[in-house]
Amino acid sequence: MADFSNYMSPGRKGYLIGIGGVSMSSLAEVLMGMGITVTGSDSNRGTNVISLEEKGIAVNIGHHAENIPADADFVVRTAAVHDDNPEIRRARDLNIPVFERTEAWGAISRDYSNALCISGTHGKTTTTSMCTHILMAADKDPTVMIGGTLPLLNAGHRVGHGNTIVMEACEYYNSFLSFHPTIAVVLNIEADHLDFFKDLYDVEKSFREFASRVPEDGYVVANYDDLNTMQTLLGLDRKIITFGLNPKADVSARNVEYIGANSHFDVMYRGKKFTDVTLHVPGEHNVKNALAATAAAICLGIRPYAVKYGLAGFNGAGRRFEFKGKYNGADVYDDYAHHPGELKCLLDTVEKLNYKRTVLVFQPHTYSRTAALFRDFVQQLKRPDVLLLAEIFAAREQNTIGISSAALAREIEGSRFIPTFDEMEAVLRETARPGDIILTVGAGDVYKIGERIAE
Repeated sequence: MADFSNYMSPGRKGYLIGIGGVSMSSLAEVLMGMGITVTGSDSNRGTNVISLEEKGIAVNIGHHAENIPADADFVVRTAAVHDDNPEIRRARDLNIPVFERTEAWGAISRDYSNALCISGTHGKTTTTSMCTHILMAADKDPTVMIGGTLPLLNAGHRVGHGNTIVMEACEYYNSFLSFHPTIAVVLNIEADHLDFFKDLYDVEKSFREFASRVPEDGYVVANYDDLNTMQTLLGLDRKIITFGLNPKADVSARNVEYIGANSHFDVMYRGKKFTDVTLHVPGEHNVKNALAATAAAICLGIRPYAVKYGLAGFNGAGRRFEFKGKYNGADVYDDYAHHPGELKCLLDTVEKLNYKRTVLVFQPHTYSRTAALFRDFVQQLKRPDVLLLAEIFAAREQNTIGISSAALAREIEGSRFIPTFDEMEAVLRETARPGDIILTVGAGDVYKIGERIAE
């Protein structure tokens, strides 16, 4: 079997299928920075594709066999691109090796002395972003791969020249098992991606294998407050540093104060004050994310001042409680939450911000997740004052289950299922009042609705 490491040298030519994705567009720029000639394809010319084209990377729109250059040394594909894709078939006809995206990132991670990989059912993007702020404050010149846009970078990635790479590590399709972490962060473990995993036990088994990939002189950073995480890692023969609000955790918070959308607290490391932190993102879950980032920084030997000032400069990642503007006296925010656990964290946070009403526009993500976690979604979606449900965002799936957001609406008194974005926008304009917070929530394209009314 081919090893992607053998193709990471200047002068090579690579073709990326699905190059416009967050991780793939980042990969394209990292490979280009290595002196590799990169071209690729995507189904549409989105903002990432336009950005790549501006940097001199040629991108084909649409997938066609003739797009594959006969002299390509390798092809990389996203998880959404299957064997029946015409470009994949053409590459194999030409005996060009085809790699998964995570194989490429995994090979890249081996080139760094410090490979910090952040995993978890939720919180990965925010914590990876916080780690990036800390590493930049510490002048570590890191290479970065984030599953979202970070304003500090004006991108979801960074090509650095230091010896540290920080990467978001997703469990879906066991993607993170291609990585080679020297520090593996496990934020939390819940049942998710049940179109791939059989059940929670199957998810836990995958996370344990991920943590086991850390070398004997590496570290596993684990959430002390999360029972599933601690049970999954029980007896693991690696150095484990825990974080959490529980004072028994190695890295914990003391004297936590919540002031509006900000929080201030002392970070304790094994009973002694390490530093104090002011966060400019709301919620208890973000305090935990900051503790995870601090624990990772301690593993890297980063000084307290860099943690303090790095976190102070963090104002959120793209689509993570992102302020979009105002409409009719209401504040409009967007959030990526698409799992019941993420919805709970979001609504817990919003309830402490003293808005008159919470207006939630929710777009479920994938039919399989909606069906598998239906009751958990209902429990959380009963909480806002006004609930407007968009149709399920299909992503990679076909609706073989026959489920719709209308099924959620039938279970939640007072909610409304609104099938089109134009109708949703009109209803929102009628609904918004001064003092409201309007939340567009989901991993699909629901953010467009908030952006349109906030214009």
